[in-house]
Amino acid sequence: MTLEDISRKMIELDIDNIGEAVKAELDAGAAPGAILNALTSGLDEVGRRYESSEYFLAELVLAGETVKDALAVLEPHLKSDESEVKDRIVVATVRGDNHDIGKNLLITMLLSSGLEIIDLGMDCPSEKIVETVREAGARVVALSCLLTMTLREISVVDQALKEAGLRDGVKIIVGGAPLNMELAKELGADDFGADAIEGVRRIRALLEG
Repeated sequence: MTLEDISRKMIELDIDNIGEAVKAELDAGAAPGAILNALTSGLDEVGRRYESSEYFLAELVLAGETVKDALAVLEPHLKSDESEVKDRIVVATVRGDNHDIGKNLLITMLLSSGLEIIDLGMDCPSEKIVETVREAGARVVALSCLLTMTLREISVVDQALKEAGLRDGVKIIVGGAPLNMELAKELGADDFGADAIEGVRRIRALLEG
């Protein structure tokens, strides 16, 4: 078993064996961070295949479950300073929308990023998002929107954060089938992720910016 095998099992969505493979690498003395990098490399290739239509939504969902199984084994071995304040990310599906596959996939992909994820669920009103951002000091709000008729809720959240005096301190990233970067910006968002994997990359960039 090698780190390349970890990446390959991630790419092949080998959910039945990924946990065992991670354990074998740990037992062999591999650094947990190196294993995490191998998983991330595999996820990047899954994202590439999704974007090129080699993989579809079913494969992306399975990728989320596969990485979840891998992280269940790996996370206890990852060094973390409990005293360190983690960046907090608020994740929600906008008011009027009861879809959560994309939101849940994003959360799964963010699990290994050293971030604190606050999941506000589906059909989430702007008031709850504002309250959570204020109380948690969140740096990013990630909004999922799958219904065209609920797109305006992105603008509602943007305006509510402005009225609360919080908008300058938080970035909004959005995702969902009706959206693209141009529309996201028109609605008041700072960024757009076409899928969960790209969303993770862009959230990391927002936090570094």
